[in-house]
Amino acid sequence: MSVYLVKPKGWRYDFTLKGKRHTEAWFKTKQEARQAEARRREALKNPATTWNQETPTGMVFLAFVNARLDHVKAYNSERHYQELLYMARRWVRQWGNLRCEDLTTPMVEKFILERRKVSAFTANKEIRYLRAAFNFGKKKKLTAVNPLDGIDFFPVEKRIKYVPSSVDIDKVIALADPESQDYLWTIRETMARMSEINRLTWDDVSLEDRYVVLYTRKKRGGHLTPRRIPMTDKLLEVFSRRFQERDQSKPWVFWHRYWSRKDNEWREGPYRDRKKFMKTLCREAGVKYFRFHALRHAGASIMENGNVSIGTIQKILGHENRTTTEIYLHTLGDAERFAMLAYEQARLNSHTDSHTQQKRA
Repeated sequence: MSVYLVKPKGWRYDFTLKGKRHTEAWFKTKQEARQAEARRREALKNPATTWNQETPTGMVFLAFVNARLDHVKAYNSERHYQELLYMARRWVRQWGNLRCEDLTTPMVEKFILERRKVSAFTANKEIRYLRAAFNFGKKKKLTAVNPLDGIDFFPVEKRIKYVPSSVDIDKVIALADPESQDYLWTIRETMARMSEINRLTWDDVSLEDRYVVLYTRKKRGGHLTPRRIPMTDKLLEVFSRRFQERDQSKPWVFWHRYWSRKDNEWREGPYRDRKKFMKTLCREAGVKYFRFHALRHAGASIMENGNVSIGTIQKILGHENRTTTEIYLHTLGDAERFAMLAYEQARLNSHTDSHTQQKRA
């Protein structure tokens, strides 16, 4: 069957002519897909006709967005895919039936200005993801235009990121249940991303050699890249106990049983997201709210304060660039302190010299 439905995306046609495959998606109705297929077949049989020359070319925006989603799902992290999916649904409501070439810069700018009413950060995120999508489309020859060219980012208020103290982190961990305590200690002692801990399996843990292997897709090209992190005594204690108590049928260090809406049944597997309980724990501990990622910032700052080199911190955090690591360093270094002390001493000396000269006069 050359025309078929793909839930929940829509209808598409797909046929082979003279050994070459031809397909297009996503149409709202079966009739639209059939009509598009008929036009395509006619165009292939009579490529020189005036009708074919006047038929608009280019990919429908809905199909274009789905192509981008498929690529991100294959090459990037789950979190990146979910964030893109959330925004893509909003884009499709705006421009789903248009062809990419019909989407103009003023149309996109109007949409971005509406998102600016939420916040500058929200609008800038839409710009960043849309621009990346169209750059991907140009690279893959899905479209020849990028309507985001010429649209600038909005200015935002940048503030110093809140980094919880070790005392506050201890308070939060103390109030957590045993399973969550292990999870928090693991992030704290590895300074890993939440997604890296969620995918951690026992094959990635070496209790004998005292290291864990973490995998991230936040590298150029989207490759799943490993790095080894030495275990602290605390982490060895946590993992040794969990290894002895583990369910040997489960490969993951952390897993749960959950209801799958997609499959309409109970499933068992690794965590995808565990953000919700942090707000409750912080409130009960009486500390300012922070999330898992703040533990990476806190750990990096402690290492910097202990004179660990930025290059080493960069390797532990799994950053591609040194500049990214520098964002994570929040301690007030000795160099800055000495500079201010030198300034203060010079100012006091100048004041004393001036006062002495006035007395002599």
